[in-house]
Amino acid sequence: MHEELRAALAGLLDGLPPKQAAQAVERLIANYRGRTPTDAPVLRDRADVAAYAAYRMPATFEAVRAALAAFAARVPDWSPATHVDIGGGTGAATWATAATWEGPRSTVLDWAQPALDLGRELAAKTLPDTTWQRAVIGEGLPVPAGTDLVTVSYVLGELRPEDRRAVVAAAATAATTVVLIEPGTPEGYLRIREARTQLTEAGLRIVAPCPHGDTCPISPGQDWCHFAARVNRSSLHRQVKGGSLPYEDEKFSYVAATTLDATPAPARIIRKPQLRKGQVLLDLCTAQDGLQRTTVTKRHGTHYRDARDASWGDDWS
Repeated sequence: MHEELRAALAGLLDGLPPKQAAQAVERLIANYRGRTPTDAPVLRDRADVAAYAAYRMPATFEAVRAALAAFAARVPDWSPATHVDIGGGTGAATWATAATWEGPRSTVLDWAQPALDLGRELAAKTLPDTTWQRAVIGEGLPVPAGTDLVTVSYVLGELRPEDRRAVVAAAATAATTVVLIEPGTPEGYLRIREARTQLTEAGLRIVAPCPHGDTCPISPGQDWCHFAARVNRSSLHRQVKGGSLPYEDEKFSYVAATTLDATPAPARIIRKPQLRKGQVLLDLCTAQDGLQRTTVTKRHGTHYRDARDASWGDDWS
Protein backbone atom coordinates (compact mmCIF):
# COMPACT_ATOMS: atom_id res chain seq x y z
CA MET A 1 0.00 0.00 0.00
CA HIS A 2 2.98 2.35 0.33
CA GLU A 3 3.39 2.97 -3.37
CA GLU A 4 -0.34 2.94 -4.09
CA LEU A 5 -0.92 5.64 -1.47
CA ARG A 6 2.06 7.64 -2.68
CA ALA A 7 0.72 7.50 -6.24
CA ALA A 8 -2.76 8.55 -5.11
CA LEU A 9 -1.33 11.55 -3.25
CA ALA A 10 0.85 12.69 -6.16
CA GLY A 11 -0.35 15.92 -7.68
CA LEU A 12 -2.89 16.49 -4.92
CA LEU A 13 -1.87 20.11 -4.32
CA ASP A 14 -1.69 21.08 -7.98
CA GLY A 15 -3.48 24.39 -8.37
CA LEU A 16 -3.57 25.15 -4.63
CA PRO A 17 -1.65 28.38 -3.84
CA PRO A 18 1.38 27.59 -1.64
CA LYS A 19 0.38 30.23 0.93
CA GLN A 20 -3.09 28.75 1.30
CA ALA A 21 -1.64 25.26 1.71
CA ALA A 22 0.85 26.52 4.32
CA GLN A 23 -1.89 28.27 6.32
CA ALA A 24 -4.04 25.14 6.27
CA VAL A 25 -1.12 23.03 7.45
CA GLU A 26 -0.33 25.41 10.33
CA ARG A 27 -3.89 25.25 11.60
CA LEU A 28 -4.02 21.49 11.21
CA ILE A 29 -0.81 21.05 13.19
CA ALA A 30 -2.47 22.67 16.21
CA ASN A 31 -5.40 20.26 16.00
CA TYR A 32 -3.16 17.26 15.36
CA ARG A 33 -1.28 17.99 18.56
CA GLY A 34 -4.52 17.94 20.48
CA ARG A 35 -4.53 21.57 21.63
CA THR A 36 -7.97 22.54 20.38
CA PRO A 37 -10.77 20.09 21.30
CA THR A 38 -13.88 20.95 19.38
CA ASP A 39 -17.38 19.85 18.47
CA ALA A 40 -16.94 20.88 14.83
CA PRO A 41 -15.06 19.25 11.96
CA VAL A 42 -11.38 20.18 11.79
CA LEU A 43 -11.23 19.75 8.01
CA ARG A 44 -13.45 22.48 6.57
CA ASP A 45 -12.88 22.65 2.82
CA ARG A 46 -10.97 21.19 -0.11
CA ALA A 47 -7.85 23.22 0.68
CA ASP A 48 -7.80 21.93 4.27
CA VAL A 49 -8.33 18.37 3.14
CA ALA A 50 -5.69 18.45 0.42
CA ALA A 51 -3.14 19.95 2.80
CA TYR A 52 -4.06 17.41 5.48
CA ALA A 53 -3.79 14.46 3.12
CA ALA A 54 -0.37 15.51 1.85
CA TYR A 55 0.87 16.49 5.31
CA ARG A 56 -0.54 13.73 7.52
CA MET A 57 -1.61 10.67 5.54
CA PRO A 58 1.85 9.10 5.06
CA ALA A 59 2.70 9.41 8.76
CA THR A 60 -0.73 8.34 9.96
CA PHE A 61 -0.61 5.35 7.63
CA GLU A 62 2.73 4.17 9.04
CA ALA A 63 1.73 4.70 12.69
CA VAL A 64 -1.56 2.84 12.29
CA ARG A 65 0.11 0.09 10.29
CA ALA A 66 2.68 -0.39 13.08
CA ALA A 67 -0.05 -0.60 15.73
CA LEU A 68 -2.11 -3.04 13.66
CA ALA A 69 0.99 -5.16 12.97
CA ALA A 70 1.72 -5.41 16.71
CA PHE A 71 -1.83 -6.64 17.29
CA ALA A 72 -1.81 -8.98 14.28
CA ALA A 73 1.35 -10.65 15.56
CA ARG A 74 -0.57 -11.78 18.64
CA VAL A 75 -3.52 -13.18 16.62
CA PRO A 76 -1.84 -14.61 13.50
CA ASP A 77 -4.82 -16.77 12.51
CA TRP A 78 -7.40 -13.97 12.69
CA SER A 79 -8.31 -11.33 10.14
CA PRO A 80 -11.21 -8.87 10.12
CA ALA A 81 -13.99 -9.17 7.57
CA THR A 82 -15.53 -5.83 8.57
CA HIS A 83 -13.76 -2.65 9.61
CA VAL A 84 -15.06 0.74 10.75
CA ASP A 85 -12.67 3.70 10.78
CA ILE A 86 -14.11 6.29 13.18
CA GLY A 87 -13.16 9.85 12.31
CA GLY A 88 -11.17 8.38 9.44
CA GLY A 89 -11.10 11.54 7.33
CA THR A 90 -9.31 10.77 4.10
CA GLY A 91 -8.85 7.12 5.09
CA ALA A 92 -5.23 6.63 6.17
CA ALA A 93 -6.22 3.95 8.72
CA THR A 94 -8.27 2.16 6.08
CA TRP A 95 -5.21 2.02 3.82
CA ALA A 96 -3.21 0.67 6.78
CA THR A 97 -5.84 -1.97 7.50
CA ALA A 98 -5.73 -3.11 3.87
CA ALA A 99 -1.93 -3.30 4.15
CA THR A 100 -2.23 -5.58 7.21
CA TRP A 101 -5.02 -7.96 6.20
CA GLU A 102 -6.52 -9.00 2.89
CA GLY A 103 -10.16 -8.41 2.12
CA PRO A 104 -11.72 -6.41 4.97
CA ARG A 105 -14.77 -4.36 3.98
CA SER A 106 -14.12 -0.91 5.40
CA THR A 107 -16.48 1.92 6.31
CA VAL A 108 -15.03 5.35 7.01
CA LEU A 109 -17.11 7.54 9.33
CA ASP A 110 -16.33 11.24 9.49
CA TRP A 111 -18.22 14.48 9.95
CA ALA A 112 -16.26 16.38 7.29
CA GLN A 113 -17.77 15.74 3.86
CA PRO A 114 -14.77 17.27 2.02
CA ALA A 115 -12.50 14.72 3.74
CA LEU A 116 -14.78 11.84 2.79
CA ASP A 117 -14.99 13.06 -0.80
CA LEU A 118 -11.23 13.29 -1.16
CA GLY A 119 -10.73 9.97 0.62
CA ARG A 120 -13.09 8.29 -1.84
CA GLU A 121 -11.20 9.92 -4.72
CA LEU A 122 -7.80 8.77 -3.42
CA ALA A 123 -9.00 5.19 -2.78
CA ALA A 124 -11.08 4.76 -5.93
CA LYS A 125 -8.58 2.57 -7.78
CA THR A 126 -7.01 0.66 -4.89
CA LEU A 127 -9.84 0.34 -2.32
CA PRO A 128 -12.98 0.71 -4.45
CA ASP A 129 -15.28 -1.20 -2.07
CA THR A 130 -14.75 1.19 0.85
CA THR A 131 -17.88 2.98 2.11
CA TRP A 132 -17.55 6.67 2.98
CA GLN A 133 -20.28 7.83 5.38
CA ARG A 134 -20.89 11.17 7.03
CA ALA A 135 -21.55 10.91 10.78
CA VAL A 136 -21.25 13.05 13.91
CA ILE A 137 -18.25 11.80 15.88
CA GLY A 138 -19.66 11.65 19.37
CA GLU A 139 -22.80 10.48 21.14
CA GLY A 140 -24.97 8.20 19.01
CA LEU A 141 -22.16 7.19 16.64
CA PRO A 142 -23.52 4.49 14.28
CA VAL A 143 -21.08 1.59 14.70
CA PRO A 144 -22.77 -1.66 13.60
CA ALA A 145 -22.87 -4.39 16.25
CA GLY A 146 -20.61 -7.29 15.37
CA THR A 147 -17.99 -5.21 13.58
CA ASP A 148 -14.71 -7.11 13.58
CA LEU A 149 -12.33 -4.16 13.82
CA VAL A 150 -12.72 -0.52 14.80
CA THR A 151 -9.86 1.95 14.40
CA VAL A 152 -9.77 5.46 15.84
CA SER A 153 -6.60 7.27 14.82
CA TYR A 154 -5.56 10.82 15.68
CA VAL A 155 -9.15 11.71 16.53
CA LEU A 156 -9.61 11.63 20.32
CA GLY A 157 -7.56 14.80 20.78
CA GLU A 158 -9.95 16.71 18.51
CA LEU A 159 -12.96 15.83 20.67
CA ARG A 160 -14.49 17.21 23.82
CA PRO A 161 -14.10 14.81 26.79
CA GLU A 162 -17.73 13.65 26.68
CA ASP A 163 -17.52 12.91 22.95
CA ARG A 164 -14.21 11.12 23.45
CA ARG A 165 -15.77 8.79 26.01
CA ALA A 166 -18.80 8.23 23.77
CA VAL A 167 -16.60 7.23 20.83
CA VAL A 168 -14.58 4.74 22.88
CA ALA A 169 -17.79 3.33 24.39
CA ALA A 170 -19.35 2.89 20.95
CA ALA A 171 -16.27 1.08 19.69
CA ALA A 172 -15.98 -1.15 22.76
CA THR A 173 -19.66 -2.09 22.62
CA ALA A 174 -19.83 -2.90 18.91
CA ALA A 175 -16.46 -4.37 17.94
CA THR A 176 -14.47 -7.53 18.45
CA THR A 177 -11.21 -5.58 18.27
CA VAL A 178 -10.52 -1.91 18.93
CA VAL A 179 -7.25 -0.17 18.04
CA LEU A 180 -6.77 3.44 19.14
CA ILE A 181 -3.85 5.61 18.00
CA GLU A 182 -2.91 9.11 19.17
CA PRO A 183 0.12 11.38 18.74
CA GLY A 184 3.14 10.23 20.76
CA THR A 185 3.01 13.21 23.09
CA PRO A 186 2.38 13.27 26.84
CA GLU A 187 -1.17 14.45 26.12
CA GLY A 188 -1.73 11.78 23.49
CA TYR A 189 -0.51 9.10 25.90
CA LEU A 190 -2.90 10.30 28.60
CA ARG A 191 -5.83 10.04 26.20
CA ILE A 192 -4.78 6.50 25.29
CA ARG A 193 -4.34 5.64 28.97
CA GLU A 194 -7.84 6.91 29.77
CA ALA A 195 -9.33 5.02 26.81
CA ARG A 196 -7.41 1.87 27.81
CA THR A 197 -9.14 1.92 31.20
CA GLN A 198 -12.49 2.38 29.48
CA LEU A 199 -11.82 -0.61 27.21
CA THR A 200 -10.86 -2.93 30.07
CA GLU A 201 -13.90 -1.84 32.08
CA ALA A 202 -16.02 -2.77 29.04
CA GLY A 203 -14.59 -6.30 29.21
CA LEU A 204 -12.01 -6.17 26.41
CA ARG A 205 -8.58 -7.77 26.76
CA ILE A 206 -5.50 -5.59 26.22
CA VAL A 207 -3.21 -7.24 23.67
CA ALA A 208 -0.74 -4.52 22.61
CA PRO A 209 1.45 -2.72 23.35
CA CYS A 210 0.94 -3.62 27.01
CA PRO A 211 1.96 -7.10 28.20
CA HIS A 212 -0.90 -6.98 30.74
CA GLY A 213 -4.27 -5.39 31.41
CA ASP A 214 -3.42 -4.01 34.84
CA THR A 215 -2.77 -0.36 35.63
CA CYS A 216 -0.06 1.20 33.49
CA PRO A 217 3.16 1.31 35.57
CA ILE A 218 4.21 4.68 34.13
CA SER A 219 3.72 7.66 36.45
CA PRO A 220 1.84 10.41 34.55
CA GLY A 221 3.86 13.59 34.33
CA GLN A 222 7.18 11.74 34.69
CA ASP A 223 7.16 9.75 31.45
CA TRP A 224 4.83 8.54 28.73
CA CYS A 225 4.46 5.41 26.60
CA HIS A 226 5.01 6.00 22.90
CA PHE A 227 6.66 4.43 19.87
CA ALA A 228 8.02 5.46 16.47
CA ALA A 229 7.37 4.52 12.85
CA ARG A 230 9.76 5.43 10.04
CA VAL A 231 8.12 7.45 7.24
CA ASN A 232 9.85 7.79 3.88
CA ARG A 233 9.09 11.26 2.55
CA SER A 234 8.07 11.81 -1.04
CA SER A 235 8.89 15.10 -2.76
CA LEU A 236 5.29 16.18 -2.14
CA HIS A 237 5.61 15.32 1.53
CA ARG A 238 8.84 17.31 1.86
CA GLN A 239 7.29 20.25 0.05
CA VAL A 240 4.26 20.46 2.33
CA LYS A 241 6.19 19.84 5.54
CA GLY A 242 9.11 22.08 4.64
CA GLY A 243 11.64 19.37 5.45
CA SER A 244 14.83 18.32 3.67
CA LEU A 245 15.47 14.83 5.03
CA PRO A 246 14.19 11.87 2.99
CA TYR A 247 12.50 10.39 6.07
CA GLU A 248 11.00 11.21 9.45
CA ASP A 249 10.04 9.25 12.54
CA GLU A 250 6.38 9.50 13.46
CA LYS A 251 5.87 9.23 17.24
CA PHE A 252 2.59 7.68 18.36
CA SER A 253 0.83 6.11 21.34
CA TYR A 254 -1.67 3.30 20.93
CA VAL A 255 -3.68 0.53 22.52
CA ALA A 256 -5.19 -2.59 20.96
CA ALA A 257 -7.89 -4.50 22.81
CA THR A 258 -10.10 -7.42 21.84
CA THR A 259 -12.68 -9.97 22.92
CA LEU A 260 -10.65 -12.67 21.14
CA ASP A 261 -8.73 -15.31 23.05
CA ALA A 262 -5.43 -13.53 22.55
CA THR A 263 -2.35 -13.38 24.77
CA PRO A 264 -0.12 -10.30 24.89
CA ALA A 265 3.65 -10.57 24.61
CA PRO A 266 5.58 -11.26 27.83
CA ALA A 267 7.29 -7.88 27.47
CA ARG A 268 7.50 -4.91 25.11
CA ILE A 269 10.57 -2.79 24.28
CA ILE A 270 9.51 0.74 25.18
CA ARG A 271 12.67 2.67 24.25
CA LYS A 272 15.19 2.50 21.44
CA PRO A 273 17.65 -0.29 22.35
CA GLN A 274 21.06 1.02 23.40
CA LEU A 275 23.96 -0.80 21.75
CA ARG A 276 27.18 -1.04 23.72
CA LYS A 277 30.36 -3.03 23.13
CA GLY A 278 29.32 -6.63 23.71
CA GLN A 279 25.95 -5.76 25.19
CA VAL A 280 22.50 -4.32 24.49
CA LEU A 281 20.42 -2.38 27.03
CA LEU A 282 16.68 -2.93 26.71
CA ASP A 283 14.03 -0.88 28.50
CA LEU A 284 11.00 -3.13 28.90
CA CYS A 285 7.44 -3.08 30.11
CA THR A 286 6.85 -6.56 31.53
CA ALA A 287 3.82 -8.54 32.61
CA GLN A 288 5.19 -9.46 36.03
CA ASP A 289 7.72 -6.81 37.04
CA GLY A 290 6.45 -3.60 35.44
CA LEU A 291 9.13 -1.33 34.00
CA GLN A 292 12.65 -2.68 34.01
CA ARG A 293 15.96 -2.43 32.17
CA THR A 294 17.68 -5.63 31.16
CA THR A 295 21.21 -6.07 29.82
CA VAL A 296 21.77 -8.69 27.15
CA THR A 297 25.40 -9.69 26.54
CA LYS A 298 27.26 -12.00 24.18
CA ARG A 299 27.07 -14.69 26.84
CA HIS A 300 23.33 -14.91 26.12
CA GLY A 301 24.00 -16.35 22.67
CA THR A 302 20.96 -16.15 20.38
CA HIS A 303 19.27 -13.71 22.76
CA TYR A 304 22.15 -11.30 22.18
CA ARG A 305 21.73 -11.54 18.42
CA ASP A 306 17.98 -11.03 18.83
CA ALA A 307 18.60 -7.99 21.05
CA ARG A 308 20.96 -6.42 18.50
CA ASP A 309 18.26 -6.81 15.84
CA ALA A 310 15.42 -5.65 18.07
CA SER A 311 13.63 -2.36 17.56
CA TRP A 312 11.71 0.04 19.74
CA GLY A 313 8.17 -1.32 20.06
CA ASP A 314 9.01 -4.99 19.44
CA ASP A 315 7.85 -7.90 21.57
CA TRP A 316 10.46 -9.39 23.86
CA SER A 317 10.59 -12.72 25.66
